[in-house]
Amino acid sequence: MAATRTLRVGVVQFAPKIGKVQANIAKARELCNGLTPRCVDLLCFPEMIFTGYMFPDATSISPYLELPKTGPTCTFCAELARRLECYVAAGFPERISTPTSSAHDHTGGAHLSPIVGFNTAVLYSPTGEPLTLYRKFNLFETDLSWAAPGSGFTVLDLPPPLGKTTIAICNDLNVHKPAAWDSLEDGPYELARHCIREGTRLLVLLNAWLKSRDEDEDEDEERSGSEGNAGDTEEGEGAHDVDDDDDDDDDGLEPDWKTLNWWAHRLRPTWAHHPATEKEYEDQRTVCQINGSGVGPKDLVVVACNRIGGEGGKTFVGSSAALMMRRGSGRPRLLHAMGEREEGIGIWNIPIGL
Repeated sequence: MAATRTLRVGVVQFAPKIGKVQANIAKARELCNGLTPRCVDLLCFPEMIFTGYMFPDATSISPYLELPKTGPTCTFCAELARRLECYVAAGFPERISTPTSSAHDHTGGAHLSPIVGFNTAVLYSPTGEPLTLYRKFNLFETDLSWAAPGSGFTVLDLPPPLGKTTIAICNDLNVHKPAAWDSLEDGPYELARHCIREGTRLLVLLNAWLKSRDEDEDEDEERSGSEGNAGDTEEGEGAHDVDDDDDDDDDGLEPDWKTLNWWAHRLRPTWAHHPATEKEYEDQRTVCQINGSGVGPKDLVVVACNRIGGEGGKTFVGSSAALMMRRGSGRPRLLHAMGEREEGIGIWNIPIGL
């Protein structure tokens, strides 16, 4: 049997109030009060969790843009990382020093939008030091009204049990326009391909993911999991390994299965039977051997941290989850999940192959 080590992950899921930064931080601090030093290796907060997300334009979000290191989110994360002696990740809207303008096509007509910031994720070390700023690469429509895209996905080589870690934000998981998801086999699957190519062991998704509704307009489809029909699969290649229940969940303690399926489908190359995927793995393994770094394992742990509540008439779907993707297995594994309206912290122990 292969040697394993346990990765202890915490995901914080609650409903922030838009624009109430200090109140939202106080809520997060209250939820984390029961955590003790070294009880987790990694603690995650969702995308733009302390400011809220659904700002309609650059003017409305500008008062809440933060500077790295000294802004409210970074200050809180550094403080919490030092207290708990763990890694802490969270999303925040980062201020650009010199605002610019960019042409975006929102509804069939291009117009200039003021660019005042980035949609950013930060990761702090157990000593409270900032390790990376990742800027959202695949902007959602709401982001386009104020944010510039980042420069692309990266990977961090962190000490065990985290290992090679990729941080992404919400819509990064979806197809990068103008491409379309027109092939179940070939995608495109931008984030999944990055993880395979770089040998990522841990993918952290910080989300503000919306609940899917059949009556949603097209602008919500890319985020809600209803884009196209590429997510439909044959029996035996589905995106979950537990039966989902179509009955209404009145207490909100069950996850939203449609959302979990969508997340897993968008990472399909990391678990599906597919010759091209296996060739990518073999190519990556050869590079590892040439570089003397050993053979990369086939397992990818995915931690998706989402929020709940509503803003601007939209509802966030919660359902924070941990999944295990084993390349070529033909099926992802759901390890843990929170409910779609559940508030609290999920503390999960995840076995990691050495």
